[in-house]
This record gives sequence, structure tokens and C-alpha cells, in this order.
Amino acid sequence: MPRRILQGIVTSDANIQTVTVLVERRFTHPVLKKTIRKSKKYRAHDENNTFKIGDPVRIQECAPKSKTKRWEVVVA
Repeated sequence: MPRRILQGIVTSDANIQTVTVLVERRFTHPVLKKTIRKSKKYRAHDENNTFKIGDPVRIQECAPKSKTKRWEVVVA
């Protein structure tokens, strides 16, 4: 099964080797036909602590690294 890749912005880098990434998706509401923005935060593994708040990043699914981390930052 292919691994999903999402694009978002780093919102936190307080923890060691972990960044919090805000991923926003847009879709059309099925009844109202209005464009809706929904966002979700993912915790991703950042091996070398290279990304800071505000950086655009791509994250990829991976095997669980901890209780909350199931994503890793893709080096672009």
C-alpha cells in the first residue's frame, strides 16, 4: 500500500526530534456547494531538528515511532 504524503506548515518544534504540522484541506460542501477549509495537526518525526516554526514541510506515513508519532518529515 502506498504511503500518503501531506503538505503543511510547522506550528511547533518544542520537543526533541518532533514537529507538529498543521495540514489544511479544502473541499466543497455536498449540500451548500461552499468551499470549506478543515485543518488537522499531525506530530511528525524530525531526525535532526532542522525544521522551525513557519516552515512548509511534507510529511509521509511511517511505522509508529511513539504513542503519537506516525508520520515523518520528508527531506525535499
